[in-house]
Amino acid sequence: MSPAARFRALPLRSRLALLVTVAVAVAVAAVAAVSWVMVRAQLSEQLDRSLMSTNPNPQVARVLDVGRCVTRPSEAPQDIAGNLNATVQIVTAQGGHCWVSGPATLPVTAVDKEIAAGKRAAALQDVTTAEGVEMRVYTTPAQAASGGVFGISIAKPLADIDKPLSTLAWVLLLVSGVGVVGAGAAGLWVARTGLRPVDELTGAVEHIARTEDLTVRIPDEGDDEIARLSRSFNSMTAALASSQERQAQLIADAGHELRTPLTSLRTNIELLARSEETGRAIPPDDRRELLASVKAQMTELAALIGDLQELSRPDAGAGNPLKVVALHDIAGTALSRARLRGPELRFGSALEPWYVRGEAAALERAVVNLLDNAVKFSPPGGAVEVTLRAGELTVRDHGPGIPAEDLPYVFERFWRSPSARALPGSGLGLSIVARTAARSGGGAELRAAADGGPGTEAVLRLPGAPTPPPAPVPGPPQAPPERPSVVPDQ
Repeated sequence: MSPAARFRALPLRSRLALLVTVAVAVAVAAVAAVSWVMVRAQLSEQLDRSLMSTNPNPQVARVLDVGRCVTRPSEAPQDIAGNLNATVQIVTAQGGHCWVSGPATLPVTAVDKEIAAGKRAAALQDVTTAEGVEMRVYTTPAQAASGGVFGISIAKPLADIDKPLSTLAWVLLLVSGVGVVGAGAAGLWVARTGLRPVDELTGAVEHIARTEDLTVRIPDEGDDEIARLSRSFNSMTAALASSQERQAQLIADAGHELRTPLTSLRTNIELLARSEETGRAIPPDDRRELLASVKAQMTELAALIGDLQELSRPDAGAGNPLKVVALHDIAGTALSRARLRGPELRFGSALEPWYVRGEAAALERAVVNLLDNAVKFSPPGGAVEVTLRAGELTVRDHGPGIPAEDLPYVFERFWRSPSARALPGSGLGLSIVARTAARSGGGAELRAAADGGPGTEAVLRLPGAPTPPPAPVPGPPQAPPERPSVVPDQ
């Protein structure tokens, strides 16, 4: 398994703690390295300034006055022993050197010879003595009273820098280690504290998955991302609980609505079956009424089952792309069907062209449901007026109307006003209308007649869509162009 895969396999809190630890370790290491480099540069600069500010001239003059040049401290007489806090020696252009002060002698380099010969200005360099001691050397040109030129080398051991730097490195390493360990502990604590709401959310999800209890709620104090996630989860569970309740209510209402036509069918069929079993014939008129009742109940049952199938699928048609359709043509087709269902009624229509984006079959069924309501509540010989203007389809009847207190409930499933419970129907038609309108981006409304007269106006509002281009009109067939004849070369 790769390191990345192993990292992803760790728990989230471990990953967070590890990331915090690594981030702090990198930051501490960077700060420690920069601090060490800056201190080293500062100490080196101080050492260079100390070398350049050292004045060895009195000791050098004493050596020149004595006139005796020694190459190592052990050979120096007492009267020329140096007392400077540095190693000093005189360098000649030929590579010779005379000890002036200090515990050791310095090797003569090419740079020292050039400075002693007057070919180069003062210079700083690092050298290693014969004893293996690393020294920082400052060589500067000088002139004797006799006119001769020589060089003076002043040196101090680099240990004056290395020892403090080594101590600083150990201190920084110790402090960095303590900081990294503390950062790891703090990161683990922060991860546990910060992920506690996530643990609660996980526990709630597992509880819901195990018990299907949608009443569980998670505390959502604050305005951070975790609180927003908790509120979203609570909203989701509330929506699921509401959906579950609506499904249960739909099943209960469907069972109640199905029971009435089924009971009537069973009663009528039992009467017909008993007549056949006992040999006692039912009078022809009663038999015709029974058969008509059976047919009507079966028709009502089929319509109810179709409505239930339509409403039981909240995403019905979601997989089918919406198309631009002509609402005026759909309304005209639905109006033709309504005339067949209410031959004794007078229908008037004024349909202006209007194109919408939707499903033609669903929209036609919604318009038919509005017209069926108008047919059902219109008195014999009454009028039904259908208008389509600027995306608003209005169906007006002249029936008894709907009380104002019942208008908020007319689009609920299976809801029927007290005055309509004796009429055929399941109370699902207007629910289908509302859902179809919402799918096309519109809405539906039932209201009292605008002119104050009797009846109700059912309004279906749908936003317009770009008008589709007209279909090309086929013209008369044209003869194919004649092919030019090819005359072969003679």
